[in-house]
Amino acid sequence: MPLPSIDPDSYAAQLSAKVAQFKSTFAPFTLPEPVVHPSAPLNYRLRAEFRMWHQNERVDYAMFDSADPKRPIVIEHFAAASESISAAMPRLRELLAANEALKARLFQVNFLATLSGELLITLIYHRLLDEHWEMAAKDLAAELNVQLIGRSRKQKIIIGRDWLLEEFELNQRQLRYQQVEGSFTQPNGNVNRQMLGWACQQAAGLGGDLLELYCGNGNFTVALAPSFDRVLATEVSKSSVQAAHYNLAANGIDNVTMVRMSSNEISGALAGTREFNRMKDVDLAGYRFSTLFVDPPRSGLDAPTIELASSFKHILYISCNPQTLQENVAALQDTHTISASAVFDQFPYTHHLECGLLLTRR
Repeated sequence: MPLPSIDPDSYAAQLSAKVAQFKSTFAPFTLPEPVVHPSAPLNYRLRAEFRMWHQNERVDYAMFDSADPKRPIVIEHFAAASESISAAMPRLRELLAANEALKARLFQVNFLATLSGELLITLIYHRLLDEHWEMAAKDLAAELNVQLIGRSRKQKIIIGRDWLLEEFELNQRQLRYQQVEGSFTQPNGNVNRQMLGWACQQAAGLGGDLLELYCGNGNFTVALAPSFDRVLATEVSKSSVQAAHYNLAANGIDNVTMVRMSSNEISGALAGTREFNRMKDVDLAGYRFSTLFVDPPRSGLDAPTIELASSFKHILYISCNPQTLQENVAALQDTHTISASAVFDQFPYTHHLECGLLLTRR
């Protein structure tokens, strides 16, 4: 994908065009007017990754355009990055350039930030990291007041911790989330808050129990749990499951049961066609599910999960791919109708658009 041109003056028009495309895609399904949740036009990304380009004594941040992938584009300032990342970038570059132990064969730098002000930097190398690197890295982390990780082949050296604690207010609740380096987190923090708020608004009053698939680190689980009697949440990533357990405890959530299972596996378990040792302590028959919540990968829901979804009274669906969402809605149109819709501009200045639907059984 070509590098986006970040122009705040054109943002409103670009978002309007994406919304129009979304409405056109879902017009055959009698789409309710979508609620539009815009991004800030600048400083919206809490994650950023850069190749490091070495030339003479300099080391610079660089990105590559898919139209010319061999030519580095040196980045002096990345307008999409959060203010904390933007402030750290020039300071980090100067400190790296001045220290050979930190600069030598440095390949990539990743930034992870939070709305609450924490910052984690990962330095990735094409060489073995030794005690000289570790000593210099400790000084660097102290100078920048960040968590720092050094990575190389079969190496991971943590200076501080390898996770951040995100905190923000939502619906008069102060939510806390552990965000682990290398695991998925929402890149646009303020739009993520809008997504959580919209999902909670749709869930209000549905009652009963919730089944959540693809729960990740519990981003939506923590927000939605108070709206339901009980929640059964599933995720396959081991690090995300561990973070989800931390986040449930940190937020005092006690009505959620976590199981490490794929959507295919939980579909089989609920249908009674497969048994899993992981479910031996879960009383599936005791749940009274009213709602299915899904936030799947770009590929959308597979056929067994579509079949599972068709039996639910309500389906709350967050999607990062309107095309696969459209295909899934088409597969469910005999059983469900769209009751509410929203779009969330997680990725300004690109064609990507996050969207949400509440589907209600006919």
